[in-house]
Amino acid sequence: METFQINERKVSVYPGLEGSPIVYLHSFMDNGDAFHHLLKTSCPDHTLVVISHLHWDDDMTPWYCPPLSSEDTPCHGKADAWLQTLTDEIMPRVEGQLTEKPAYRVLTGYSLAGLFAIYALYHTDLFQRAGSMSGSLWFPDFVEYIQHHNMVKQPDCLYFSLGDKEAKTQHPLLKTVQENTETIVRYYQEKGIETHFELNPGNHYQEAAQRTIKGIHWLLSWEDKNESNNI
Repeated sequence: METFQINERKVSVYPGLEGSPIVYLHSFMDNGDAFHHLLKTSCPDHTLVVISHLHWDDDMTPWYCPPLSSEDTPCHGKADAWLQTLTDEIMPRVEGQLTEKPAYRVLTGYSLAGLFAIYALYHTDLFQRAGSMSGSLWFPDFVEYIQHHNMVKQPDCLYFSLGDKEAKTQHPLLKTVQENTETIVRYYQEKGIETHFELNPGNHYQEAAQRTIKGIHWLLSWEDKNESNNI
C-alpha cells in the first residue's frame, strides 16, 4: 500500500494484480484500509485508490449551492478543478507505477462523491464505469444538466443506489432525491446504457460502507453477470 498527498488530499493506493481494473473511490472518511479489507474478500481482483481529506462540499460539487440550513455551509462548486487534479496529477502518478494498463477504470463514491462520479463523465472519457451510491442527486439543476448535455464517452455501465427513507424529509431539495435518481436512471436506460438501480432500507446515513461495497462489487462483476445471463 502506498500513501501520498496532493494539495492536502490523501491518496491511498492498494495494488491488485497487473492489468486488473482500477477503482477510484472518493471517501468522506479516512477509511481506505477498511474498504480494502472488505472489498478484497468480496470482489474480483482490482487496484483500489481511496481519496480522502477532501474539501467535500467544494471538490465534489459541480456549481454553487446555498446552505441547506442555517447550520450548514454552502457548496462552492469546484468539481471541475478537482477533476483536473484527479486526471492530471493523481491518476498519472498512480498508473505510472503499473507495468500493465488497467483493464478499465471505475469512478465511484457515496453522497456528494456519487454526484461527482456522474458529473465527471461529462468532462472526461477516462472512466468506463461509474457508481453513485446514495448520490446527492437532489443537487439543484442536476437533472436538467444531464438532460441537456452529452457525456464525453458513453460508459460501459452505471450503478445507482438509494436508501428508501432518504426522500422522507420536509426539505424541498432533499425530498427530490429519489424522484431525481429514478428519472436519471430511466434517462440512461433509454439511452441504451446498462444502468442498475437498487433501493436499500434506511436513510442516508445507514450502512454507507456496505452500500458502497455493494455498488463496487456490481461494477466489477458486470461482465460475469452478462455472461451468466447469456448461458
